[in-house]
Amino acid sequence: MTISLKPEHLKRYKDLVWLLVKYGRSDIISQAGLDTIIPEQELPSPVVSPKVDELPHDLEKLGPTYIKLGQFLSTRSDLLPPQYLEALSRLQDSAEQFPFEKVEEILILELGQRTTREFASFDPVPLAAASLAQVHRAVLRDGRLVAVKVQRPGIRRRVIQDLEAFDELAEFLERHLSLAKRFMLQATVAEFRKAVMRELDFRQEAQNLIVLARNLRDYDLIVVPTPIEEYSSTRVLTMDYLEGRKLTTIGFTEPLAAERSKLADHLFRAYLQQIFLDGFYHADPHPGNLYLTGDGRLALVDLGMVARISGASQQKLLRMMVAIGEGRSEEAAEFAVELGEKTLLFDEKRFRKEISDLIIRYQRATIKEIQAGKILLELLKAAGNSGIRFPSEFTMLGKTLMNLDAIGRILDPSYDPNAALRRYSGQLLRQRIRKTVSAANVFEMLIDSQDFLRLLPKRIGKIIDLVAENRVRMQANVIDEKYLMTGLQKIANRLTLGLILAALIVGAALMMRIRTEFTLFGYPGIPILFFLVAVIGSLALVFSIVIHDERVRRMKRPRDEDGEK
Repeated sequence: MTISLKPEHLKRYKDLVWLLVKYGRSDIISQAGLDTIIPEQELPSPVVSPKVDELPHDLEKLGPTYIKLGQFLSTRSDLLPPQYLEALSRLQDSAEQFPFEKVEEILILELGQRTTREFASFDPVPLAAASLAQVHRAVLRDGRLVAVKVQRPGIRRRVIQDLEAFDELAEFLERHLSLAKRFMLQATVAEFRKAVMRELDFRQEAQNLIVLARNLRDYDLIVVPTPIEEYSSTRVLTMDYLEGRKLTTIGFTEPLAAERSKLADHLFRAYLQQIFLDGFYHADPHPGNLYLTGDGRLALVDLGMVARISGASQQKLLRMMVAIGEGRSEEAAEFAVELGEKTLLFDEKRFRKEISDLIIRYQRATIKEIQAGKILLELLKAAGNSGIRFPSEFTMLGKTLMNLDAIGRILDPSYDPNAALRRYSGQLLRQRIRKTVSAANVFEMLIDSQDFLRLLPKRIGKIIDLVAENRVRMQANVIDEKYLMTGLQKIANRLTLGLILAALIVGAALMMRIRTEFTLFGYPGIPILFFLVAVIGSLALVFSIVIHDERVRRMKRPRDEDGEK
């Protein structure tokens, strides 16, 4: 087995091989023939039980693309075990700051002016530095306090080169490993590429801020910074500066502690609306992306990572989560099957049992142990094991809910997200119904009706032409046409005979009043003959029904039993 990988990507191949060997997947390397890439003396020794917590640190050391890869893999319960998903969800996206001279170069290229021309003041020391960008505090000429997010110099080129290496390696592995083909490794890398390239386009993040602020305008305890379009571009994002502190730095003895429960409930309701009503939500609500402002509000920042859920899935997903919270495993399994895609390996009995065991286990848990995100990820894992494939957006949702659980416990350790979900589910369903009958939807239905009425005469004309040309065909599928016709004939014969017998009896009764010379048993003879014929015919009909039909049933029973076997 030979490999034909680009030599300029050799360093990146080595990094990926190194990770696989360290975390116990050297079998993939040997089976694919990748053990020739790295000399044996440079490979780490495979660890029998590698420490899960070391993976985030290893990814951080490998650079920005690997940090983003870790964040992406934390949403893929179908690829990694739960303990790795949980560890990667805590991955810290931080990096060394780059010089202010580079910041000025980028601002000149993107905005066309130096910082001294565009801003009244610009702090050269960044507020924070992450893998893709760093943020500076500044003041506009009109006195507006802003935060300026500047992309790292050369980061786009570096990320694209890393992604090219990932693409080549995924293609190579799919050609040589059935495991890679089963997990659709190339499609997974393509999905990761889309996510990272979206994060590198700050214009997309600015649009995300606008949409989220509009959707959450009725939540007075939630604030989203407003982007300033004329000071923003692909590599620069300028937005309102929100003064605040990270949630992890807030002490429980502060006066604000009494408002914690209200803040947690407000935040959870806002996310329920984003997920189950708007279908557009902030997908990275970890404690570093939420600030407590000076006036007691929660600020949602860094909207590079957002996700969407289709309208068709929202209601089923909501009902599934409520069913899980109320312990109705059968209903939860039904909704899960409807939301996912059944593969050829689908095992319904196994899936229903795993869902039942999952719900029973969490019903016994305490409030501190209940995590909605973890429950959803375990459900998705059970679905994958049972042959149901879910879209990646649901795993992203599981990660979002896990982070939301963590934030809820920081704000209020006694907050019960399951109870809140049950409490607000009815309100969400009513809002969904109102949304479906909104003016825009009604207008859309009118347009559809207009199209239907416009095309109706033409369609009717086609039907009339088919009828006139004797080209209309009707098809009926029945079990056994011959058997059906025989049965119908038998019914018709019996009904006819019954009517004749009834007519004989009625006629005989009317003729009894007519005196005749011919008598039988002292009564008029002809009516008596009619009565005798009617009696004989009735007995024959009864005999046919009881004896003949019972014989047919006895003959049919062995055939049915053979068919079942």
